[in-house]
Amino acid sequence: MAKARIKLAGDGIADINDVIAQIKELAKALSMDVSGPVPLPRQRYMITTRRTPCGDGSDTYEHWEKRICKRLIDVEGDEKFIKQIMRIRVPTTVFVKISLS
Repeated sequence: MAKARIKLAGDGIADINDVIAQIKELAKALSMDVSGPVPLPRQRYMITTRRTPCGDGSDTYEHWEKRICKRLIDVEGDEKFIKQIMRIRVPTTVFVKISLS
């Protein structure tokens, strides 16, 4: 039996949960063992920029924040079943990393 570790990352948690639901549904139909999703710590990227780059006027700043949510799923099954998991449609906002062992 092959084991696949699937790491999902994205800025929208709803998109990640949709992909997880598709993976679990396919794994249940193919009778594969699934463990997860395991929530990983959320990353926050903070950017502070000045509103007027030329330096004229008052010192006003804008603050921007980007949040990245991550989930981890382990799937055990035959290689042909794991290949079917790779065919799942994934939105462009979700990044998927699959490692086989």
